Amino acid sequence: MYMRYALTLSYDGTGFCGWQIQPSEPSVQEALQQALTTLLGREIAVTGAGRTDTDVNALNYVAHFDCAGPIQYESKDFLYKLNAILPTGIAVSALAPVADDFHARFDAGRRTYLYFIHFRKDPFVMRYSWHCKFGLDVEKMNEACRYLLGTHDFSCFEKKGADSRTALCTVSEARWEGYTPTLWEMSCGGGAGCGPVAEPGATPHLAGAASPNAGPGSEPNRYIVFRISADRFLRNMVRAIVGTMVEVGRGRLSPEDIPAILDSKDRCRAGQSVPGNALFLAGVEY
Repeated sequence: MYMRYALTLSYDGTGFCGWQIQPSEPSVQEALQQALTTLLGREIAVTGAGRTDTDVNALNYVAHFDCAGPIQYESKDFLYKLNAILPTGIAVSALAPVADDFHARFDAGRRTYLYFIHFRKDPFVMRYSWHCKFGLDVEKMNEACRYLLGTHDFSCFEKKGADSRTALCTVSEARWEGYTPTLWEMSCGGGAGCGPVAEPGATPHLAGAASPNAGPGSEPNRYIVFRISADRFLRNMVRAIVGTMVEVGRGRLSPEDIPAILDSKDRCRAGQSVPGNALFLAGVEY
């Protein structure tokens, strides 16, 4: 008799080629499967809530696996042993039995991503935030975000060669805000995950709506974060959206250009993708 379990985990994407197993590169999925196989003494296959790209991080990521019968450990002992086997960049925080038909990917109704940007050289956030060396009109970027809301074909933000069955996604939230990082939140000891956020799915110490023309030396928003939630995301979609929002913030595009870019379904019309290390899959809702 097989039992299905769900795991909640966080990972630092540094050094991994992403979530999904690759033929010759290290992945989070492979590391988790190997650790579970070692601990449980049998081959274990793991299914995750979705792909993340190289260097992209995750907080409260959900995965499921099947086991032949109940796990013979108390939950806290199981987590302790599993974390001892896993690489330092992966931490499992919860284990729970779930229904036999639960699916970490297909049952997810909403996913939330965060992208962090800082405007002044800061050695304590650079690992998980993108250093933008020019000013951005965040008010204009938030105007542009309004055109992302609702159901659209997001082909223009999808990496070429992706094999998605459909490019239709429904975005329920998209906005830029200022925030203030703390050393505790930027350490791997500050809660379930690493990076500038302390609580999965929440932006710490928001300074209110980010002011226009945030940039080097601007106050109080020397740090801004983009939050976007949708029912599903295409490959590279968030990083391409952020890159396009940056073009709006620099004045190279206007907010009113976004509908035409969406309608074009042309990746070349959108902005360049921003680096992956500042991106977090911050929450999955079921």
